[in-house]
Amino acid sequence: MRSVPHAALDAIAHRYRGALIAYFRRRVTPVHESEDLTQEVLLRLAQRAGGGDIRAVQPYVFQTAASVLTDHLRRRAARGWGLTEEYRDEIHARATVSPEDTLLDDELRTSLTAAIESLPERARHAFVLFRFEGMRQSDIAAHMGISLSAVEKHIRLGMVRLACALAPTE
Repeated sequence: MRSVPHAALDAIAHRYRGALIAYFRRRVTPVHESEDLTQEVLLRLAQRAGGGDIRAVQPYVFQTAASVLTDHLRRRAARGWGLTEEYRDEIHARATVSPEDTLLDDELRTSLTAAIESLPERARHAFVLFRFEGMRQSDIAAHMGISLSAVEKHIRLGMVRLACALAPTE
């Protein structure tokens, strides 16, 4: 089993640590477990089999985070912690939404929209085509008349801005 190169893992940890902690804080009680779960994601990335390049880093990181969360909740349920209602609430959406949750969702949506709107026009266009329209990067390059590396740069800028918008402000 080959692992993700150390420098690449450091870059992933630096870029996504705050967003991962925020992801887990919204889904796990008690909150202090979010740090441990973030470390588990980074450990799994470090032990990743295959050793090939990860083409789409952000989706891979958060797919790994979802897997870590599912495993965590299963272990917790097996120990008898929150076997019933709490366990179901953490995995499935709640039937009722509190005003606080609605406000947090609105704030998050506003923050993410502002982050996307703050991108330069070409970067915003490439990012929207990629993330929301589902276009492949090569198709975006052809559509916009720019190089594939320019498309990658624009999308990376968009991802960084969104990660910063998701990072907790402490």
